[in-house]
Formats: sequence, C-alpha cells, structure tokens
Amino acid sequence: MRKVELRMNEQRKYEEIKNLVDHGGNKKRVSLKLGLSVRQVNRLITIYKEKGKSGFVHGNRGKCPAKTLDKSFSENIILLYNTKYQDFNFKHFMEYLEEEEKIKVSYDFIYKTLTKAGILSPKARKRTKKEFKKQQLLKEKKINLAMAKDQIETIINHELALEDSHPRGEKPKYFGEVIEQDGSIHLWFGDKKNCLHLAIDKATCTIVGAYFDKEETLNGYYHVLFQILTNYGIPYSFLTDNRTVFNYLSLNPDKRTSEKDVLTQYGYTCKQLGIELKTTSVSQAKGLIERTNGTFQGRLVNELKLNGITTMEEANKYLIKTFVPKFNKKFAMDYSKFSSVFEPSPSLEKINYTLAVLTPRKIDNGNAIKYKNKYYQPYLNDELKCFIPKTECLVIKAFNGDLLVTIDNKVFRLKELNRNERFSKNFEQVPTTKEKNKYIPPMSHPWKLASFKKQLEKAHTNHVYA
Repeated sequence: MRKVELRMNEQRKYEEIKNLVDHGGNKKRVSLKLGLSVRQVNRLITIYKEKGKSGFVHGNRGKCPAKTLDKSFSENIILLYNTKYQDFNFKHFMEYLEEEEKIKVSYDFIYKTLTKAGILSPKARKRTKKEFKKQQLLKEKKINLAMAKDQIETIINHELALEDSHPRGEKPKYFGEVIEQDGSIHLWFGDKKNCLHLAIDKATCTIVGAYFDKEETLNGYYHVLFQILTNYGIPYSFLTDNRTVFNYLSLNPDKRTSEKDVLTQYGYTCKQLGIELKTTSVSQAKGLIERTNGTFQGRLVNELKLNGITTMEEANKYLIKTFVPKFNKKFAMDYSKFSSVFEPSPSLEKINYTLAVLTPRKIDNGNAIKYKNKYYQPYLNDELKCFIPKTECLVIKAFNGDLLVTIDNKVFRLKELNRNERFSKNFEQVPTTKEKNKYIPPMSHPWKLASFKKQLEKAHTNHVYA
C-alpha cells in the first residue's frame, strides 16, 4: 500500500477525526479545536470512514494549474533573450515580446524564468546583484552559510548637511516652464561613441527634442532647439550643465574660437528669443534628464541594434520618427491637459537666422574674410563691396548653412573666392548662368558686433549666458 504523506494542517485534522471516531467525544469541541463548523466535522468523519488517511490529502495535490505554461515555452523565452534580445532590460524585453513576437506573458513570469536560468537584468540594483552572486557561489559550493561575518555594531549618524543632500522638489506647474537639456556620450550604434543631445519638459516628462551628433556640439543643441521651436514654440527657460564653458576656458587662448564656445553662442540665441538659460554643475539638480539618459541607454541602444542601424543619419531618423513618439506615449503625461507657457513659434525664416553661429572676423588686405580655411568676399545685389583692411565684421552662419556678414550695421552676402578660376577667359567660353537672388534679412535682426562682444565678455567673467 502506498504511503500517505500529510502536511501539518492535514495531519492535525486526521488525528482529531480519527480520535473522535475511534474513542468517541464531543463534535462541537473538535470543531472549535480545528476552527471548522460541526457540518464540516461530519463531512470529515464520512471521508475518514470511506477513504481513511488518504482522504485528508488535498484534492489539488500534484496537479498543475490550468494556466501553467509548458516547459518548452519557458525555454523559448530564454532562447529569445539570449539570442535576439540580449542586453534588453526585463521590462523592455516583455514589451518587445508582446509587440514583435506576439507572446503575452507577465513581468513576474519573465523575471522568474530568466532569473532561474541564471540571467540577471542589466538594470538590476546593487543589492539584487549581490544576492544573486551569493546564491551563485552557494550553488557552486565556493561559500557556505556557516561562514558568518562577525557582528559589528556601529552607531551611524544618518543626518546629512543640507549642501550635501539633494532633497526631492516639486515639478513646475506649466508645460514649457522648465526644459532640461543634456548631452550623453555613449556607444549608441556602430563602433564609435556618439553624443545624444536630449531635451525634456520637467512638468510633463515629454521629450521635446533629440538629436545625434559626433560630440556635444552647438550644432546638436541647435537641432534640438529647432525641433522645440517648430513643434511647440518658445519655452520659458532651459536648464543645462556648464561643462562646455569649462572646456572652452581650458583651451589654449590661441586655439579658442567663438564656435567652440557653445554656451555663449547658445545663450546669445536664447537671449534673442527671450528664453531664460540656467546652468548648473550639479547633476542631481537636473535629475530628470540624467535618469532619462539612462533609460535611453537601456532601450534605444538595443532597438538600434535590433533594426540594424549603424549610421548617424539612420539613427536620427529612427530617433525622431519612431523612438521619441513611442517613448512619450509610454512614459510622458499628456501635455494637452497642462496649461502651456510656450510662446507662438517664429517663422521658419526667423528660426533659420536666429539659430546662427556668429564669428568675429577682420577684412584682410585683399578685401576678403578667412572663414574655415576658405576665403570669402562681401557682395550686395551681386556687386562686390570693398572695405578698408582690418575692418571688423561679424560672420553669420545661418542654420541652413547660408553665410552672411555684417559690416558697419549692414548685411552682405558672402561669396566664396576660389583659389583658381573655374573657367579661363582666354581659352574657354564662360557659361552665362543667372544666379538666383538670395534673401538678405534686414539689420533689424540683432546681429550687432558690439552686443555680441559684450555677451562674450559677460559670459566669461560673470558666467551669465543669457
């Protein structure tokens, strides 16, 4: 006869009912002891008489739940993670299983299945990693529980000085009140590190701009600002770091150029648009953008790899068209439910000439301006204009790449001076092509050399950028 094993609660019921049947007694007293009704006691007496000890074993013992997944299903999940979705965090992996593989399972199932297989999430906390390592060592019998540490009691003062702590603060009330910006240098795609320029609204956690560039550059921040201006409007303020200013000041004075002075150029643009620019060297002061960078590193890298994206052009296209809208839908609040302080968007023409790189230059003896190892000459209505050597001017590189120059409060178009003539007047017929008249904006635009110099001085002495 098969030996019947009962659990503690089942064994207690069996003994009480057996004693009641064999030796008699009070059913009410037994019901109070077992916490059952007299009717249930009568049912147990009947079961004992018909089935004996085996009748006290729970009916579901040894049976699998109806929703139990097959072992091969778990193995398939592990195989998918180890091959196709390696380095995804478990939450991201669960989303992709549902979207791409049409496999809908709970997070708990994925967590238990992968952890049991010895796989730890890339986003696991330090405490979880330590416990996981401990269990692995116990499994490998490299340590045992008898190796207990000495108990050392220490009195710890948990109070922190206010300047050393970073207490949680309230979020802004309005959409567009504070936009946090940062650049994250990481191996996003390919085999070289690139920089992701990111901007997020602090009130709604909405990504309002994102752009890849080779380094943390003015060009990257300008592309982010272009997205903000065209899609949302002019925000109230920006919060960014001031690392780029320190980089600029640490350069050899002979190698300094205004184009490398990112914050001053950017600050000058913000000043023209009426945007307040705040900077901080404390990363915790802009914790939202720092955490968002971590989320992007955990998700975007894997999605770019999964889609076979290796070039910056493809990465920017996927980032702006696919990833950011999906990210906002999942993590951001609906900004339409918030009051907005965004000012109306300027015209594309104004944006083009506002997001400009301004560079002071001087006219040389050949009535030319040297800019990026090329020579240019000022023209007005297709007519060359000449100036006294060493006349100060301000070269304006518009967002779309157009080159202009301001001299004596007038705006001129710059024309590149080729080192050699394209056509010889003596030996070739010069083709007559009618050049299109390019738009030259009026001097009402704030391209004043004096004001830009004043801005440079203020930025590098008082660290005021806008």
